[in-house]
Amino acid sequence: MPATTTPTPSHRDGLQFSCGPGWDFDFGKRFACPTIFVVTTDLERAEQNVETRSESLKKPLGLSDLVLTQILFVVGSSWVGAAAKLGQAHLFFWLLAIVLFYIPQAAVVIYLSNRMPLEGGIYQWAKLGFNEFAGFITAWNLWLLSITVIALGGMFVTTNISYALGAAWMPNNKWCVSLISSALVVGLGWTCLRGLSLGKWLHNIGAFAMFLVYGALILLPLLGLVRGDIKNYQPLPIALPTVSIFYCLNVFTKLGIGALAGFEYVAILAGETRSPARDIGRSVLIASPIIALMFILGTSSVLAYVGNNPIDLIGPVPQTLRLGLHSFPSAAAIASVGILLMTLRTVASTSVHVTGSSRLPMVAGWDRLLPAWFSRLHPRYKTPINSIIFVGTLTLVIAIASQIGAGIQEAFQLIDNAANVFYGIVYFTMFALPLFGALGVRTKSIWLRIAAICGAAVAILAIFYTVYPIIDVPSPLIFGAKVAAVTIIANAIGAAIYVVGKRRQGV
Repeated sequence: MPATTTPTPSHRDGLQFSCGPGWDFDFGKRFACPTIFVVTTDLERAEQNVETRSESLKKPLGLSDLVLTQILFVVGSSWVGAAAKLGQAHLFFWLLAIVLFYIPQAAVVIYLSNRMPLEGGIYQWAKLGFNEFAGFITAWNLWLLSITVIALGGMFVTTNISYALGAAWMPNNKWCVSLISSALVVGLGWTCLRGLSLGKWLHNIGAFAMFLVYGALILLPLLGLVRGDIKNYQPLPIALPTVSIFYCLNVFTKLGIGALAGFEYVAILAGETRSPARDIGRSVLIASPIIALMFILGTSSVLAYVGNNPIDLIGPVPQTLRLGLHSFPSAAAIASVGILLMTLRTVASTSVHVTGSSRLPMVAGWDRLLPAWFSRLHPRYKTPINSIIFVGTLTLVIAIASQIGAGIQEAFQLIDNAANVFYGIVYFTMFALPLFGALGVRTKSIWLRIAAICGAAVAILAIFYTVYPIIDVPSPLIFGAKVAAVTIIANAIGAAIYVVGKRRQGV
């Protein structure tokens, strides 16, 4: 054991300190002197305050749970269908999105989660790296995205069940959708209330269900070659796009922020993770290559069987399974099982959104930007019970209301379109932190700065292509104006809530 000494700065520029022989450590890393801890900056004081608040939370998440949750949350089924519409050039687009967005995203999340492994994730990163307003408005945009996803969850589950049962009437029946939406929100709310000691098992099972489906999807062309069902299969096709550069950029941004995004979300649960500074970054490193291969090889499988035929963008995976197994007597049953497994994945992924969206109001309540009511913990499960009830009630009202009339449906569709803008704002803020954040957050690494610049540029492009679509709409100008208006109004509401919160702080 080294002798006890007073920590003294050794390299001011690198913010490096020494606690005695053998105990040098960098300020940007989450290591501590074994004999004494001294708060040296306002940033560290703020971090210590959050860590103190987090001590009352249970910490059931380990590395394996984080890896499975990353895979569950990022990998969806519809994107392999959307990418397959690009034909043999899909690999080009996937690799472009991976190099310019996916890898930068992973690098920045690893850096920030190591530097600030705090409950609330990106809320805390933006708050400590910039200011409270930046933290609140960034979390507000991420929260709006999650609320939209949760409200849509019932429709997705209903559609999947209708595919599995062959009941095409279900998605068009408002009572059926409302009933399934209610059951989903209540069930996930109860699971979230019980905490991640239970919730992590739903997430893990959902991830394994995803592995089973994608495993079958990826192996299907190999089986087809052996049986002679298909004559040619290229898992990694090399082809350049033949469409316009404008279209290329649009698809590229969609595969980036649409398909490959999500690593930052798990960091919201840092205060409920046993070793967040170590394990969140490791989970990204382990999950990222697996996710990339699942998307690329899954797209190749869809393309091998569907080819130039119309692709079911809602259910490309069950469509491919049906085509690949059509010669088997139990093809329909196998496809139905695959659909039900994907439904389980949808439920589990929605659970992650419910969990994260209930933690963001909790941490804002810690800072008194929202009423302390949102931060009240269940006496047994140590989960933010009031925040969970609020999120569940709000999403249930939105889900049911969206089934009532055309006007409400149109409004909800506009919010859903604006969700991509919300996510673009979140990512632009995150990528700006290593470039322009406070001294303890900003990086001197040239490679990380280049990565952050690439990621920020993709986020800006994604916002632009959401506001200015290339899909067929009656009037692109009116469409863009509506999406922009929804985004501005939504963020104005968030800013107003923040102003009220600041007044509450001063009372």
